[in-house]
Amino acid sequence: MGTAIALDLIDRHHEVTLLEQVSEHAERLKANLPGVNVMAADACEYACLVTADLRSADVVIAVTGDDEDNLVVSWLSKQEFGVPRVIARINNSRNEWLFNNTWGVDVSVSTPALITSLVDEAVEVGSIINLMDLVHGKMKLIEVTLAASSPAVARNLTLDELRLPDSVRVVAVVRSEQPLNPTPTMHFLEHDHVILMARAGSTQECSDAFIG
Repeated sequence: MGTAIALDLIDRHHEVTLLEQVSEHAERLKANLPGVNVMAADACEYACLVTADLRSADVVIAVTGDDEDNLVVSWLSKQEFGVPRVIARINNSRNEWLFNNTWGVDVSVSTPALITSLVDEAVEVGSIINLMDLVHGKMKLIEVTLAASSPAVARNLTLDELRLPDSVRVVAVVRSEQPLNPTPTMHFLEHDHVILMARAGSTQECSDAFIG
């Protein structure tokens, strides 16, 4: 994963340093990743991060296959080196609660949670599906696929008539595979995919409007 991300970032004209703990792997990566500064170093070691000049980094991405290592890298990056933005991979969804600003994580990416959400999206109608946590978990991007019994559909209410609280915003509606820009006069149809931005703790308001 780190190799793929490094190549994508180089293609986007970023300066990239990749830390690989195993020396033999690092030597092989140097030959296969032109333009990437590959270092044989343990990213969990403070001295190695000093050598990598982490204080000059705009972003650190911790994507090892070990959640404990990713948390250590995130904490060191934020607390010891003041990196403005830290992104961390979650390998085990049971550890998701740890990946927050306490451990220096600005954005966490959980592959298991993403796959679960995709499965839910394919089979669940009339349920709230969490797509992503934002702003250190204070905001959520969620999706609801509307059933015929949804209050918004059954009562033929417009977005304005739903009277959603300030803590909830409809950011997009996907209808027949076409993205629509929500307007106050928009009516909702069965099978609409409604994408909402909601403050954490506001899922009940979303449920009242779109599930019933």
